[in-house]
Amino acid sequence: MQEAQNTKTVQEAYAAFGRGDVQSILDRLTDDVIWKRVYGAAPYVPTSGERRGKAAVATFFKQVAEHVNFLTFEPKEFIATGDKVVALGHYTGKTPIGKSFDSDFAMVFTLTNGRVSHFQEFSDSAAINAAYAAVGATV
Repeated sequence: MQEAQNTKTVQEAYAAFGRGDVQSILDRLTDDVIWKRVYGAAPYVPTSGERRGKAAVATFFKQVAEHVNFLTFEPKEFIATGDKVVALGHYTGKTPIGKSFDSDFAMVFTLTNGRVSHFQEFSDSAAINAAYAAVGATV
């Protein structure tokens, strides 16, 4: 039963993201959440790196809104065991100057008492790095 509820929580967070409802996402996080986006992304990728706490994750979503135009964002499959939910999917996006990236993803959520306490994203960091290198950073 825990897996079903955890999966529902993660699916609700994705639905909130699709609506642009960041507060609903934040409501599903623990206060001390650890949020790690795109393992292997370069420091010049505005949304890369680790954030700790809800306020830092709120800043992350602001950066996403400012620096990523998702053309597709499709979680396709959810796999749950114990306190973990893995979402497998695909997204395509563009940088502010129109450089594209395209990647499958695996997003791993750890839940504590029904709230996300840890998040880690795995995707094609080389494609994302290349897209943001074009914005003016050096590789």
